[in-house]
Amino acid sequence: MAMAAALVLIVFASVLFHFVSPWWATPLASNWRQMDDTLTITFIITGIFFVLINLFLVYTLLRFRHREGRIAAYAPENKRLERWLIIATSVAIMGLLAPGLFVYAAYVTTPANALQVEVVGQQWQWRFRYPGAGGKLGRSSIDLVSAANPFGLDPADPSGQDNILVNNNEMHLPLNKPVKMLLRSQDVLHDFFVPPFRARMNMVPGMVTSFWFTPDKAGRYEVLCAQLCGVGHSGMRGYVVVEDEASFQHWLKAQPTFAQTMAPAPATGAVAAATTAVAAAAAIVGNGESGANADAMVAQGKALSESKACVACHTVDGSPRVGPTWKGLFGKTETMENGSTAQVDETYLKNFIRNPQARVVKGFTPMMPKIEMTDAELEALVAYIKSIGVPPPAAPKQQAQQ
Repeated sequence: MAMAAALVLIVFASVLFHFVSPWWATPLASNWRQMDDTLTITFIITGIFFVLINLFLVYTLLRFRHREGRIAAYAPENKRLERWLIIATSVAIMGLLAPGLFVYAAYVTTPANALQVEVVGQQWQWRFRYPGAGGKLGRSSIDLVSAANPFGLDPADPSGQDNILVNNNEMHLPLNKPVKMLLRSQDVLHDFFVPPFRARMNMVPGMVTSFWFTPDKAGRYEVLCAQLCGVGHSGMRGYVVVEDEASFQHWLKAQPTFAQTMAPAPATGAVAAATTAVAAAAAIVGNGESGANADAMVAQGKALSESKACVACHTVDGSPRVGPTWKGLFGKTETMENGSTAQVDETYLKNFIRNPQARVVKGFTPMMPKIEMTDAELEALVAYIKSIGVPPPAAPKQQAQQ
């Protein structure tokens, strides 16, 4: 009797929790209402079977419970029961699978007028590529990836010269226009997922996967990685901004093309001036002085720390994470795993960022991936780390008066 009562209580509590639960799907912001409908059908069918099976157990516990003087009848087969079980389970399985098959057929049939957007995943950041005026995405290869060419595009392919590159974690999409997402991973398994869009797909190294959707509500939505891709997995986030066509085109025109990012410097004098400006800004930051150049470099470094996903492992408030905190890091003496010590200066930071596996700080696991970064980006990131100052020293204790 106690077991029967417990089963009834479990069934009642489970059904009640389903309806009063605070955990519901995020509001839909795309055309994939079929995803929600399929999920609802799954809940209904599995819920019915959950209730029926448990209530059947309650019935058998009560109906066939032990009684003094009664002997159980041996019945090795029940053809009628077997037929009904086969029919019921077959219908239920078809009810579960059939809607999903129809939805998947639509999921893999991309509209002809869909905008193609490439997503490149890498521990722990997102990058995005759009076709240019030619309407085609150029060839790419992992062998071509470098600090100057993080997308790995083929410079010899004319189709890629006008491709528009977004080397940060925010992409924009036009409202009410179908979009085909082409997914690439440069290291491990990732998964591009925006919950309000419902659509998602794994990003498998060495191949291009895809899915499509139509965003139908303007807004700013968070991108998640839905595959455990390493210690910085939870920080691998980005944003999708859905806006009207005019705003989207305005934003798109402001982004650089592949040809622009690969163009050589205009002149030697300009390069020297730019180098001098960077050095001056670095000196200003190092001396603790204020200045527009220093502020701009620190701001660029902060943006890089977010777009390169450094913040997934390093904090700026002193709290521990999988990597050393940046607060008070510059000027500190670090102890390595082999017992040696090193002072954290500009050279230390640059070498560590360039080759994070060369040395291991004591107390931390060597998990930091090698992140391709230009010299200018490296200068800006180091300037930002330097700007996160050491906490002020404690006031000296006053000596007791004699």
